[in-house]
Amino acid sequence: MFYQAQTIKILSLIMCVALLFGLGGCSTSGDLKSPEVRLIKVDIVKAKLLEQHFTLRFRIDNPNSFSLPVRGIDYVVHLNKVKLAEGESNVSFTVPAHGHHNFSVPVRTNLWRHLRQIVKALDKPDQPISYQLQGAVKTGWLFGQSVHMSRNGEIIPGDYIPE
Repeated sequence: MFYQAQTIKILSLIMCVALLFGLGGCSTSGDLKSPEVRLIKVDIVKAKLLEQHFTLRFRIDNPNSFSLPVRGIDYVVHLNKVKLAEGESNVSFTVPAHGHHNFSVPVRTNLWRHLRQIVKALDKPDQPISYQLQGAVKTGWLFGQSVHMSRNGEIIPGDYIPE
């Protein structure tokens, strides 16, 4: 009886170890190419003196030959070196293989102390405003990883300001 219980415990331990080693083969993290994330638009939803609401519109491109589950994004966005927004979004979606997906993140901020710089930048609507996007994309569902990103670009305010 004692030997039978010992044998069952040993077999259970061996099966658990084999299962854990087998799970490593299911992961594609070694073959994962970093997705490209771009800020494509900043929409002003509501602007009051002490509080502004924006919608940041992003595009994520998947260079991999398999679909990429995304379960969130951490981000910091600067416009002309002024921090516009910082936060975390728990949006979940799947980007198809060699495809892209657009998604939006609502943002609430207070730009009061930077108002002069922003107004000065908007005085010349044909001049580009530089932006910096930094953060991490959380990929995978169960054993995911964070893919760090950093991107610089420009947006032209005149393209978004109605006449």
